[in-house]
Amino acid sequence: MARNLEQLQRQYNKKATAERMGGGPRGPRIAGGGKMKNSRKTIARMLSYLSPYKFRLIAVLVCMLCSTVTSLFGSYMLAPVINRLTVFVTGHEMEGMSAMEAVADRIISAFSGQTETGDPRTDALGFILWAIAILAVIYGIGIISTYLQARLMLTISQGSIEKIRNDLFTKLQRLPVRFFDRNPTGEIMSRFTNDIDNIDVMINNSLTSLFSGTVTLIGTFIFMITTNWILTIVTIVFIPIFALGGGAIGKLSSRYYSGQQAALGAVNGYTEETVTGQKVIKVFNHEKTCVEEFDELNDDMRNKQFKAQFWGGVMGPIMGNTSQISYGVTIGIGGILMVFGSLTPGALTLFAQYSRQFSMPINMISQQMTTLFAALAGAERVFEVMDTPPEEPSAPDALKDQIQGEVVLKDVSFGYDPDKTVLKHISLYAHPGQKIAFVGSTGAGKTTVTNLLNRFYDIEEGEITIDGKNIKDFDRDWLRENIAMVLQDTHLFTGTVKDNIRYGRLDATDEEIVAAAKTASAHSFIMRLEKGYDTVLEGDGANLSQGQRQLLNIARAAVSKAPILVLDEATSSVDTRTERHIEHGMDRLMKNRTTFVIAHRLSTVRNSNAIMVLEQGEIIERGDHDQLLEMKGRYYELYTGVKELD
Repeated sequence: MARNLEQLQRQYNKKATAERMGGGPRGPRIAGGGKMKNSRKTIARMLSYLSPYKFRLIAVLVCMLCSTVTSLFGSYMLAPVINRLTVFVTGHEMEGMSAMEAVADRIISAFSGQTETGDPRTDALGFILWAIAILAVIYGIGIISTYLQARLMLTISQGSIEKIRNDLFTKLQRLPVRFFDRNPTGEIMSRFTNDIDNIDVMINNSLTSLFSGTVTLIGTFIFMITTNWILTIVTIVFIPIFALGGGAIGKLSSRYYSGQQAALGAVNGYTEETVTGQKVIKVFNHEKTCVEEFDELNDDMRNKQFKAQFWGGVMGPIMGNTSQISYGVTIGIGGILMVFGSLTPGALTLFAQYSRQFSMPINMISQQMTTLFAALAGAERVFEVMDTPPEEPSAPDALKDQIQGEVVLKDVSFGYDPDKTVLKHISLYAHPGQKIAFVGSTGAGKTTVTNLLNRFYDIEEGEITIDGKNIKDFDRDWLRENIAMVLQDTHLFTGTVKDNIRYGRLDATDEEIVAAAKTASAHSFIMRLEKGYDTVLEGDGANLSQGQRQLLNIARAAVSKAPILVLDEATSSVDTRTERHIEHGMDRLMKNRTTFVIAHRLSTVRNSNAIMVLEQGEIIERGDHDQLLEMKGRYYELYTGVKELD
């Protein structure tokens, strides 16, 4: 049976690594959704990314104003044309002409008056032709302004999104390991894809529409009130209806869009996990279960998307129908005013157009709320990652001394959770060049020791020293440069074999790379590849066997000059024959390095200087291979598979 929805969402929005971390780390976690915390702060922060483009934004605003004014004034030029035609048809002089109508009439007359012939028909035609020519110039200026506005806004939006994406990626590089242990990959990736895409759409389209709508609204109001103040008041009466309706729907949309983004993150996390784990799923015939679980997550996302899209989409029709009512009432009252002679036909036609145009910016702004709420929800999720506390920076005077490899743990205790101790009063030492092995049951805390050595996590009690100096006194980057690791989980990057080995030390020469590959017994299989060391690996080295990928990881560590080496199940993915070759190479590799080995395959730790047997976070036995066998304790049981009878 598929797990219930609450369990699935909790798992994929609050993921934690458990087994290999000795019980599982608990740390910073990005939120799974819900109501937006502070929309104003989020908006202000998004706008801060636009500040480097303030001069371009001013230019956009100027273009926007120019486009709006030309559109409004172009419409105004129609009023005198209609009035002239009315006079020509009726033969009566026009009364009730507004000041703006008179200005527009004089502008056209200034051009057409130069060619008056005395014939009313010819003069009317000339007036209309000159009006068309003036309108062509006005609208041409508007077209150019709109083009420049769109071009400038595109450069602003793309530059801002690039900065946001860079800041997010840079922040990820500074976050502690426990953050990635706590959050699924799909959930983090959704920040780079869906969330940032929503912000991009908002900046490029919605922001422009909001500004343009506001400018158009103000400009239309000015032209309306200069045309007829009575009809302007009638139109304004409907504004509270727009505001109350839009505000109520907006609150619902905001809440549902936050839930939609969280549900999308859960779906992405589950999809990423099942795609990478397809072999395991097929081996245990869990396809049906996966489909059921995905169906639950997908159905939940559909429900939340439906509510978000419904309340976002219903705003436009509601506002549109309300504007139609406003339009009808305005025209009715305008007709009455025209009958009593206080409004010209041209002014009524013009005001009818402005009345509809007055509601258009409101509708446009309301329709952009859908995109705006999606962008705000996405931006809050992006900024939440950016605000996650990073690893504490090293002090300016942190040590960068040459490390020899003398490692000492003194009474170290540690737990990923405050209420669950993983390591209990661990004490051990390793002299330079020694090989120290950790063995024990799964979850005993073996990997935790090496995590503490690298300062992936900081200890709560006790002290870890290298060359007699507390590791907290070392510069963190310097410390990690001096500790090479080969993990059980292999990871290769897209690039050539040579590039992947060089990842261990970027200034390594080609000769050093070949030597490292020979040390790891990887040279022979590399030379059998199509292009040898220049073979391009993709998909985490999908065209290599698991053992070959591990050999490249070992070669990567071999090329490093780090004096301390950590091998976490480094040979668990290779066959016995390859393991023997690796052991000879590893002996050469470890000759002048302090090495910590974690192994379940006890044959790989027999030649260790000291073997630590851990159980439930405590060292219960220590000694070399022969000494531990003579004790016939836990190590004896693990090595021989025989339990001594009391």
